[in-house]
Amino acid sequence: MVSEKEIRDLVSYKYEKEWLEFKQNRYTPETLGEYISALSNSAAYVGQPYGYMIFGVNNVSHAFAGTAFDPDSEVRGEPLKHFLARQLAPENNFSFQELRIDGNRIVVLAIPAAKVAPTSFGGERYIRIGSSKENLRKYPEKESYLFSVLRNGLPTILNTPSRYQNLTFSQLKAYYGSRGLILSEETFRKNLELLTTDDEYNMMAQLLSDDSHMPIRVAIFSGRTKADRMYSVREFGYRCLLYSLDEVLRYGDVLNIIQADERDRIVERKEVPLFENQAFREAIVNAFVHNDWVKGNEPMITVFSDRIEILSRGELPPEQTMEGFFAGRSVPVNPKLSEIFMQLHISEKTGRGIPKIIEAYGKDAFSFGENTITVTIPFRWINEMGAAEKNQGGNVALNISGLTKSQVRILASIRDNPNINRSQLMLELHLSKATVDTAISKLKQLGFIERVGADKNGYYKILKK
Repeated sequence: MVSEKEIRDLVSYKYEKEWLEFKQNRYTPETLGEYISALSNSAAYVGQPYGYMIFGVNNVSHAFAGTAFDPDSEVRGEPLKHFLARQLAPENNFSFQELRIDGNRIVVLAIPAAKVAPTSFGGERYIRIGSSKENLRKYPEKESYLFSVLRNGLPTILNTPSRYQNLTFSQLKAYYGSRGLILSEETFRKNLELLTTDDEYNMMAQLLSDDSHMPIRVAIFSGRTKADRMYSVREFGYRCLLYSLDEVLRYGDVLNIIQADERDRIVERKEVPLFENQAFREAIVNAFVHNDWVKGNEPMITVFSDRIEILSRGELPPEQTMEGFFAGRSVPVNPKLSEIFMQLHISEKTGRGIPKIIEAYGKDAFSFGENTITVTIPFRWINEMGAAEKNQGGNVALNISGLTKSQVRILASIRDNPNINRSQLMLELHLSKATVDTAISKLKQLGFIERVGADKNGYYKILKK
């Protein structure tokens, strides 16, 4: 039985899913049988225990509208349920349930996922491609994948072999060492589950190796859409995922300008960050640990003039409900990776991450697309655009009193790229060596920046934001 609460949870999805279809009234018995096949196979394909067809919901607005559909009707003198069951193979114990929601009659068709073999109707197998029902024979790759899932289970980062088997792990060992933990050369592959049952390196090993082969980028646009000019792209990938994560989090500190709020100032001015750093951190960590890495796609981090969008691939795991998600009852997509993050104190098992984001920005910060989850972190600019200074790159920099225009431009470039060196500053900003050297010296003297490491391999640490 499906509860009203569970139905409301299903209807809350922005889009129909491969395993979820909304109807009002119109259908033919044959089409209904084909949908049962498609939803059963698609549920198995993505790891859902059931597929659902819900009658009485508008498939555009997802509003409850009621239905006249009668599951007890007959098809040419034969009960509809018998007509459907007779032509399904293997046997599928689908069930109908009728209830009222907001005064509207709703009928739910719950369809168990295919288990031993794909579900067919009338001798044909169907599957959903997006929200369309298609004959499975037209998609041999999907058919092959479905048979593999039914035979071996869903692919995970543990049972999926990496395309790259010549992997090394010096960065992983160094990262553990920095946390006071030593990885034994003899046992760490087994303890961290980096090998498949055939003793091949798996996707987990690839992610934690010295070259993850995964690009992790932060793209910055000058305006509010991707149609605006791209200001820069920072690359943090192609190394151990743990270090990539640290670099992205550190870059968040660079982006999070601390603004001087002098409105209603009496004695001391108030310092206001551009965004809530804890919410940003939780969103980034969640995107890394829950991303669907198996498909070879990485999270996307995009910075606009008014917000940051953090997109992870995949959907909520089958065991997770929308209510549980927002309440912080975490169900890991990649359990072993989640365990490693907790072991290294990158994340914790208290389930505070999602509630922290909601506390700062509300549930509307989350957007669920087709196989994507996006968190939007809005900026809290306290100055009007006229009170801010546009640098040559088109991004907004605070008008810091006491600094020359060249010094402000150099500080803005360092904020955007803490790894930049003096030669690169000269080329990027078209400034002389003397101007750059004088500005760097002044910024250090005033306590805005500190150079960590050599000019060639080090980076600038922002002290005043």
